[in-house]
Order: sequence, then structure tokens, then C-alpha cells
Amino acid sequence: MTGPRFTPLIDSLPATVPFVGPETQERARGRPFAARLGANENVFGPSPLALAAMRDAAAEVWMYGDPESHDLRHALARHHGVDAGNIMVGEGIDGLLGYLVRLVVGPGDPVVTSDGAYPTFNFHVAGHGGVLHKVPYRGDREDPEALARRAREAGAKLVYFANPDNPMGSWHEAADVRRLIEAVPEGCLLALDEAYVEFAPEGTAPKLDPSDPRVVRLRTFSKAYGMAGARVGYAIGHAGLIGAFDKIRNHFGMCRMSQAGALAALSDHAHLAATRDNVAAARAEIARIARANGLAPLPSATNFVTIDAGGDGALARRLVSELAGRGIFVRMPFVAPHDRCIRVSCGRPGDLALLAAALPDALAAARR
Repeated sequence: MTGPRFTPLIDSLPATVPFVGPETQERARGRPFAARLGANENVFGPSPLALAAMRDAAAEVWMYGDPESHDLRHALARHHGVDAGNIMVGEGIDGLLGYLVRLVVGPGDPVVTSDGAYPTFNFHVAGHGGVLHKVPYRGDREDPEALARRAREAGAKLVYFANPDNPMGSWHEAADVRRLIEAVPEGCLLALDEAYVEFAPEGTAPKLDPSDPRVVRLRTFSKAYGMAGARVGYAIGHAGLIGAFDKIRNHFGMCRMSQAGALAALSDHAHLAATRDNVAAARAEIARIARANGLAPLPSATNFVTIDAGGDGALARRLVSELAGRGIFVRMPFVAPHDRCIRVSCGRPGDLALLAAALPDALAAARR
């Protein structure tokens, strides 16, 4: 009896995933983490309006969600001053990236990204047989000029660029992003991941221009809106591209409760402002804790702070492990030289007090 006959492409791929979830680590540890500071989740939570809307929608969970996400799409269109035909709602940015790669990348097609940038995008490209061309960061920031140059050299069909960036927390001003859009070669699409843009300084995001077919903007309710578990993301782009998603997307992939929650969250401007304030305070406290232990926090425009651990990747990995052993879940960048760092998500005061208490001993143990 034979098993499934995988395609040659699937047979060639490693059996790996980008991240090991905290729940998996907790099962291995046999106990929960005391502070969950590794997944860039918004521990300050969603709007009470969103929670109420999801509770109400739970009574109708026997129905599939609206396959067009009509109400949410139109609300997002009003929010951004674009047409509903320029908005695509999907299962978080991860899901949208998968659809986008499926739309434009075939076996052998060149794709450009930064070495060390968000790895889920790379998994989608590999899964569809695309060929990744990577450029290094410039210091601790992605290098838009190098991305554009490599896209021209490789004849890329797709370029991935995050602003602000994960895992370093760095960002570029709108003018830099605008120059990158202008520099992508003919026939190339820029996937501009703006998952953290609500936390960024004013002037980080260029003005939306959905008539421009060279760029698609990707946003999410997972970060600033505190709804990572609801899996709601959206794309803003040219109507021709947005319409093409309908050819391949899972039309019933959006949960009814998630749509209702996101719609309510979008209207709660006061809660979003309070979340921004909480995140800013947490970033400052993480930076203070780092400096108190002789470590260097990097500037951040996200809901996490990347901290230079003062050595190499081996030291940083030991530090992540030592913190985990003390009940503190954090992560770190994968690629040198950024793997000299650890990455700490913004937490509540109690979470950060636990980090402050655990870090000195964890650091001493990691340095032995």
C-alpha cells in the first residue's frame, strides 16, 4: 500500500516551520510561561467593543462568514479613503502573503527579499517553487536601494519589504518607501508589509495610491488592534490585483466572529490611542531594563524592542534559553549579525517586572 504521491517540489522541501509556538514550548517544559513576551502579540487586548461584537456574533457561528467580508471591506475603504474594490480581507497577513505568492510566483520565478526578514514569506515562495534572492540589511535596517537593485538584476516578479521591520523594529520614512516603489522594475510588484505601522512615527507610511499597480500594502488587526487570534488582515491595492485574489482565495476562510470583531475594533479610536500609549510606555521600560543590565536596546517603531545582547548568536540563543528556563518567553532574529540580539514584545507592567527580575541571572548564566 502506497502513501500520497507528493509533487517533486513538495518532496524537495524541508519539513520545517518558521516558528515554534509558545504553547509547544510550554508542553515541552511541562508548565506555562510566566510572561509571554516573544510573539509580538498585543497583551493589552482588543477593544471592548470588539469583544462585545464577537460575543454577539457567536450566536450565529452556525453560519459561514460573509465570503465577501462586505461590511468590513467597506468600512476599511471609508477608513482609508479608497474604494472597496481596492480592499481584500484575508486570514491575517500570513494568509494574504500566501495568496499573493500564489498569484504571481511560479516555479523558477525570481523573488527578492532581505536576508533575515520575516521568514513566513520565504516559506510561501519556496512552497510555490519561486527562487529567493536575498540582500543584506544595511546595519540594523532593511536596505531599499539594495532591494530595488537586486530586483532589476534578477528580473524579479515580487519584492518583499516590511516597514516597520520585524525582527529589528527599525523603520524608514515615507520618502524612502516612495523611492523604492518608483525604483521597482517594470512588471515587478512590491509587497509592502505594514503590520506595525500604527505604532510607527508620523510620516512612516507614504500616502495611499490604490491606482498604482506597482505596490500592494498589507495591514493587520493582529498587532495594534489586539486580535492576533482572530486572524484578520487586509490588502490595499490596485483593483485589478485585488480582484485577482477572488480567483484563488478561500472564500469562506474568514470567520463570522472575526469579521464582526474587526469591524467594531476599527471604530474604537480611543482604545487604539490607549494601546499606542501602553506600547510606548512598555518600549521605554524594556529599554530601561536592558540598559540596567548593560545591554543596548535598538530604536523601535513596533510593539517590541530588539536588544543587542553584547555578543554573538550563540550567546543570544543561550540567553533566550536561560530566560525560558525562568518562565520568560522571548525570541531572537535568525540571521547573523542580527542574531546577536534578542527580541522582547511589549508587555504589561507585571510582565516586565518578571523580565527585570529574571534577566540579571539569565544573562550571567548565558555568559558562563
